[in-house]
Amino acid sequence: MSDRVTALLADTLLCYKQIAKEKMYAFCSYDRQGAVTQDETAPTRMGFTLRELEVLRALVQTGKTTTAAQRLGISQSAISRSLSQLESALGRTLFERAGGRLLPTREALAISHELDPVFAALGRISDRTRIAPQSHSGCLRIVAPPTMAHRFLPSHVARFTKANPELEVIFDVLSSDSLVTSIAEGRHDVGLTDTEPAHAGVRSNILIESEAICALPSRHRLCARETIRPQDLEDEPFISLTRRHSGRISIDRVFERSGVRRKIVIETATAVSAAEFVRVGLGVSLLNPFPIAHQFASGIVMRPFSPKIPYRTSFLFPSSRPPSPAAQDFMDTTRASVVDLKFDSFEIEGAATNFKS
Repeated sequence: MSDRVTALLADTLLCYKQIAKEKMYAFCSYDRQGAVTQDETAPTRMGFTLRELEVLRALVQTGKTTTAAQRLGISQSAISRSLSQLESALGRTLFERAGGRLLPTREALAISHELDPVFAALGRISDRTRIAPQSHSGCLRIVAPPTMAHRFLPSHVARFTKANPELEVIFDVLSSDSLVTSIAEGRHDVGLTDTEPAHAGVRSNILIESEAICALPSRHRLCARETIRPQDLEDEPFISLTRRHSGRISIDRVFERSGVRRKIVIETATAVSAAEFVRVGLGVSLLNPFPIAHQFASGIVMRPFSPKIPYRTSFLFPSSRPPSPAAQDFMDTTRASVVDLKFDSFEIEGAATNFKS
């Protein structure tokens, strides 16, 4: 048994020994009507041990030293010795011998009954310590916007949940703006978004950095170019994110500064739907490649875009309190898995995309 478990058991035992002392279970007797009365002549030493209490319960339940010894995994002589020490400490005879069996006295039955919650608590402590050291319990509330929630987090949430069977996980999908508010107000423990929060109630922990790519239909004339610039998209049918999307402002600013007019044919709320519109030939789009680039179906070509439009995908958590151990572990394991997946660079239909984790 580990030192931590031993300490927990010892603390719990001391607590319940104090309760027993206060309630005078150790020094009680029964009058002829069965009422509990205090024995003024009883010893006042409270020197019993957890093992002696285990022996008491085992003997009450089995009535035989041989069976009790087998249940506790100790010798019969150890059972007899523990019972003798407990009776000496309490100043009471707890069992009467009759026909090869030990019959518990009323005092023994009363003490055994009062020990039920003690051993129930010890059992719960023991059960918790059997869980892997890195396992968590309680509740972890995770939130993300649709693209992160549908295309990146499910496998990570599933893996973390399997590794923490005692942990209740709540996984919500919100827009980035609503997500930030929810985190700030403490309704969720951790969120993941590429929005840069400007809220005093939120702190961030970066997961990965990326740069916008230009997504093109595979037969588009601009596929021949190594890098796409704003001027290349003059009057080009353009798939835009909606104005409520966190990435819209920085994209609009680039075209305004370049004096380039786009021909917006459709606005959509998610990068996933924008990529699908590109694939069927509605137009081109500028997108954060994380986390969808490696999931693009055939029919889409990616090209670097200049000037660079940076994205920072970060975990968010309330600034009013540090992340819970479960939230911190979830962030750490997710970050490690991103590194393991080697998102540093990859190509789809000849276009290189770079990530920095």
